[in-house]
Amino acid sequence: MFFFGIEHEVAFLNKEGKFADFSWTKFANFAQIVERLPTYPSDYPQLRVGDAGIKKKRWYIEGFERFADSEELIDCLPKGIEIRTTINSDIQSAIDELSESFRLLREVAANYGFSPVLASFNPYKTVFEPKPPLNDYEIRQLQSYPDEHTANIYMVTYGPDLNISMADLSNESLIDIGRKLTYYSAYIVPFSYSSPFYNGSLWEGLSVRTFVRTGKRPAVLVFVEQEEQLIPSVPSLTKVARIPAEVGRIEFKAFDSCDDFSIYAALLALLKGLVLDKSLLGRATVPDAGLHQLSAKEGFDNEDIFVNAAKVLQAVEVALVDDPDVKFLTPLKVLLTKRKTKSHELIEAFQRLGSIEETLKQTYKDIQ
Repeated sequence: MFFFGIEHEVAFLNKEGKFADFSWTKFANFAQIVERLPTYPSDYPQLRVGDAGIKKKRWYIEGFERFADSEELIDCLPKGIEIRTTINSDIQSAIDELSESFRLLREVAANYGFSPVLASFNPYKTVFEPKPPLNDYEIRQLQSYPDEHTANIYMVTYGPDLNISMADLSNESLIDIGRKLTYYSAYIVPFSYSSPFYNGSLWEGLSVRTFVRTGKRPAVLVFVEQEEQLIPSVPSLTKVARIPAEVGRIEFKAFDSCDDFSIYAALLALLKGLVLDKSLLGRATVPDAGLHQLSAKEGFDNEDIFVNAAKVLQAVEVALVDDPDVKFLTPLKVLLTKRKTKSHELIEAFQRLGSIEETLKQTYKDIQ
């Protein structure tokens, strides 16, 4: 039996039409939105609240937490609002829950002059530099966790975590699946590409997010129960579960954000098929940064990326042949046949409209 969950980061334009990142936006600006969104007591204990108490709802402010020279939280520099679903036993339920949460978020945010837009990389800021500079306590905290060294990256990137788990998998099988997904990541991430903007203009490829991020940060995280089950790697492939509901979770982190949630359904079905497939033998503990950068620049126009994406999709179709979820794969077949991504649409819109903001305003149109 499979279980599915989605974490989807939402970027916004503010009422002046500017991209609402940490440059212009305070924690309080987003906090007033989250405050007005509902709490579902039955969500717990499957959703983690965290030490800072920011993650109390299905929606929470994603950002960089600042501390006094102690454990005292004094600020959180925001980059957007994340929506997370509960754990669902089927893909459609996860998509329905995400869609409803997004609808509520958009409705409430509009009251404060914020409108959601699709972004997978900040179109204006290339790096995040904390101001004031980090104090000694913050530096020690970041040095304790290798992946936290890349806070300058995650504060300018937006993307989903697509979560999948399967009952009764051994720890060895779990890690093997994580290594498999890491190996094939560069071939499947173009299905989601949506970050063609960089430093206020068009980038020379399709996914700045993938180019900058993958290799320095993980493509996949696997949550294990005990510390002795971790395998050493930088970036991490394994992480100790923080709550019991996380044990056995496989979190795919390398996709760009999507404003068509049927693509998330397709990608979850793709991951499910990869878990079930026995024919694809590639394995990697850390992502191949060079291959991801090639993929980020050329996408399906690169013959190696295209051929291997087709090979993965075919293997997944075979693995899901008697499974009703095979129907979710249709949008991926269309994307592969056309060799087009969301980034191609955004590039064409930008060339027509001449403005990043006007281009971003065209996103999320199909979600009611």
